[in-house]
Amino acid sequence: MRALPVADPGTPDLRSPARYITWLTSRQKGTVGLGVLWGCVWMVAQALAPAAIGAAIDGLVDRQTWPFTQACLLVLALGLIAAGSGLLRHRCVVGIFLDAAYRTVQLITTQAARLGHTLARLVTTGEVVSVGTADVQAIGNSIDVVGRGSGAIAALITIAVVLLLTSPALGLIVLVGAPLLTGTTSLVLRPLHRRQRSYRHRQGELAARAADIVSGLRVLRGIGGEDAFATRYHDQSQDLRWTGVHVARAETYLFAAEILVPGAFVTAATWIAAHYALHGQITPGELVTFYGYASFLTLPLATLTEAADKVTRGLVAAERVVSFLSLPPDVTDPDRPAASPPPGAELHDPVSGLTVRAGELVGVAPGDPAEGAALAGRLGRYGPEAGGGDPAAELGGTPLRSLPVDEVRRRILVAQGDAQLFAGPLAEALGGPGASEAAVTQALSVAAAQDAVDAIPGGLHGLLASRGRALSGGQAQRLRLARALLAEPEVLILIEPTSAVDAHTEAAIASRLRAARHGRATVLITTSPLLLDAADRVAYLAGGRVAAAGRHRDLLSASPAYAEAVTRGEDS
Repeated sequence: MRALPVADPGTPDLRSPARYITWLTSRQKGTVGLGVLWGCVWMVAQALAPAAIGAAIDGLVDRQTWPFTQACLLVLALGLIAAGSGLLRHRCVVGIFLDAAYRTVQLITTQAARLGHTLARLVTTGEVVSVGTADVQAIGNSIDVVGRGSGAIAALITIAVVLLLTSPALGLIVLVGAPLLTGTTSLVLRPLHRRQRSYRHRQGELAARAADIVSGLRVLRGIGGEDAFATRYHDQSQDLRWTGVHVARAETYLFAAEILVPGAFVTAATWIAAHYALHGQITPGELVTFYGYASFLTLPLATLTEAADKVTRGLVAAERVVSFLSLPPDVTDPDRPAASPPPGAELHDPVSGLTVRAGELVGVAPGDPAEGAALAGRLGRYGPEAGGGDPAAELGGTPLRSLPVDEVRRRILVAQGDAQLFAGPLAEALGGPGASEAAVTQALSVAAAQDAVDAIPGGLHGLLASRGRALSGGQAQRLRLARALLAEPEVLILIEPTSAVDAHTEAAIASRLRAARHGRATVLITTSPLLLDAADRVAYLAGGRVAAAGRHRDLLSASPAYAEAVTRGEDS
């Protein structure tokens, strides 16, 4: 039994949807080959059964005991072979489906992490969910049907050979009739997939709207817009429902054609065979054989129609997956990465003039919040870099854009106060699978988040809801701070880490940060007097540049603009 998911999904071929599915198939050539082999054995064994039954009947008519016995034993053997190969085929195709699905999910997850903050700007949440669920299943189905599809072709060839040897006229009926039946049924596929594509697009839009409504439900209730958005969602969901009805109608036509067309063929072919038998052109056993084949043909023909349907769906799904995997991130690795700066190197931003040294707790008070966000983006190497013109932030004199993205992310962490909280056991959601309980407890103490732990049934081992829905805004924000501390980066940049916290709790956090980050650089981008007072040095940003620097209390008297920014006109 293979272990899934695989450690490395590989580098996909994104030149086209067909090439992507071909690449997925090539990653498990052995399993796909076995699936095709067992699929052919399974179908051919069933295809030979009517001929063996016909031979048994002819032996019975001619009162030949041994040929009759041989034919019966052959029927039994074919049944056993069909049962065994069917079991092996099913095991193979399940493995093929799971491998393709898991590999695609891994690629999508890796791409989402690679895009990072760019993801929300390029793709809606609903689209990501749809790609990771419905499209992944369609791609897996398109590959696992290859085994049965190959078996159907092998069965048709076997039937044609047997019938041509028995009666060339009857064999030609099968050779000509089978492709015509498949072509007639496939006429329904084009409008079906056109409607499926429309349904898939609307489904993604509705999922995105639902995610937006849920995430902004408190705001909507506060401004009285809940009913308006609910009405809009209702209208859009009804539109999706009617689109689904149209898809289902086309599918019913396809299912009806899969039964009606082969049934008509069986009826016509059996009438012709009966006419041949009445005139002595074929034996009674050959008539039974032909009838068995005419009835059995519905299976391979329906399988081929199903294969065509699933492959087409898979190509539609792969088109979306390829489109998602081809999205370019704002930040990429340099062609020739520079040598890694030594640990403890200074972080310098030429645009603002800010320098952060190892072991420092630096406060940055922006006159405009946008200036603080821009500084954090430069220090963490976020945002588009092509043609920007501004010099890049430097670590130990080396521009960050000259270093691999993974190294920058490992050494410099930008933590926002409203970052995402993921569902799972609390200790694991904060520190990852390998974090010790002692380290998690220490980080929670620094973040003064014990009340958040107590609010979760089970404490550290309890389940944290996605986005911290069961917690207050301040509790969720302090859990985010604890998670950032547990990452232990060389440089930690905190953007308004206590904006939703009361003054007493904020003072406790400010008093504990220095010891928790001893020996490593920490940047506090905030206008909170309590946090700035705890900093070794404070830089005041005006117009995007450091306009004043010094201790918090010194700047209050030396810089009226700074005092105005951090006190908002209140007494200091």
